[in-house]
Amino acid sequence: MTETALPPTAPLRARAEIDLAALRDNVRALRAHAPGAVLMAVVKSDAYGHGAVRCARAAVAAGAGWLGTATPEEALTLRAAGLPGRIMCWLWTPGGPWREAIEADLDVSVSGLWALREVTEAAAAAGVRARVHLKADTGLGRSGCQPDDWPDLVAGALRAEADGLLTVTGLWSHFACADEPGHPSIAAQLTRFREMVAYAERQGARPEVRHIANSPATLTLPEAHFDLVRTGVAVYGISPSPEVGTPADFGLRPVMTLSASLALVKHAPGGHGVSYGHQYVTPGATTLGLVPVGYADGIPRHASGSGPVLVGGKWRTVAGRIAMDQFVVDLGGDEPPAGTEAVLFGPGDRGEPTAEDWAQAAGTIAYEIVTRIGTRVPRVYVNDDAS
Repeated sequence: MTETALPPTAPLRARAEIDLAALRDNVRALRAHAPGAVLMAVVKSDAYGHGAVRCARAAVAAGAGWLGTATPEEALTLRAAGLPGRIMCWLWTPGGPWREAIEADLDVSVSGLWALREVTEAAAAAGVRARVHLKADTGLGRSGCQPDDWPDLVAGALRAEADGLLTVTGLWSHFACADEPGHPSIAAQLTRFREMVAYAERQGARPEVRHIANSPATLTLPEAHFDLVRTGVAVYGISPSPEVGTPADFGLRPVMTLSASLALVKHAPGGHGVSYGHQYVTPGATTLGLVPVGYADGIPRHASGSGPVLVGGKWRTVAGRIAMDQFVVDLGGDEPPAGTEAVLFGPGDRGEPTAEDWAQAAGTIAYEIVTRIGTRVPRVYVNDDAS
């Protein structure tokens, strides 16, 4: 977990400010996009780098009916922290903590017969019914049961249900291209999902929830909402489909602001190499600012020479290579004092770059930019009062 307790007056080399009011507002906005479905706030990967426990509490306070994680360990951490209600985890490997999950009243995902066997054995040992979601591979090609194997998985699950070992609480799948509205795979997956759900229900399955919609489908595909929508990156105010709309277009606000304090400002002559490999050479006499974060903090090295930073009210660009712990910006003769705030990304309200700007600079997606911010960067929570 990345939640960090620090003295309130401690000077920070860097900080990731997490605006919990923005997160709560995002949850409410997403619920409005899918008024007929319950909302799951996905807090996997430490809430996409924002801090799972604090963000989960804020999401529940704003009306999220479910929480979702990838690994069972993530879900067990939430339960140990006192998070109530429905929590689902879906990324299992053989020998996983099935019994612990069952005893913690978690919802677990089953994609194949090996997992069904392990969860039923764990339920028998615990003397508690497991809550199981059967996952269908409708075309993504990752986890999930192939259509040809679906009858065997459904039959096995229903036998275990009749034996009192589990309850089939969900039928679910995941989109491959929901962030590309109009992609032909979307309609194909929806059709396949309806077929596989209908088959399971004809055989006697009575799930509490059927779900396939992720963040982009929640925002752009109402026919995919079913009983539950699983919202991940959108909870944190990042557009899952930048080509379709900005966060503001969807009524969302970025939750994380990443900043650092300049460690040094110095004069440099023209022709001076900057950072490893001298990929940047000063074009003339200038001033250089040292930003004390690097790829060990999650700043993508691929953004060397292109990553944007707001210093002194002006956009600067990473000069040369991003190193493990630091990088340099060319200040063009400006002389802000050491300790001046350098904002790497935030909502954009103050003219600062956004996570999407860094994604463009690094040739990746904004999901990765926020998720990779490391544990050396303290998370500082603001607006924590849900009232």
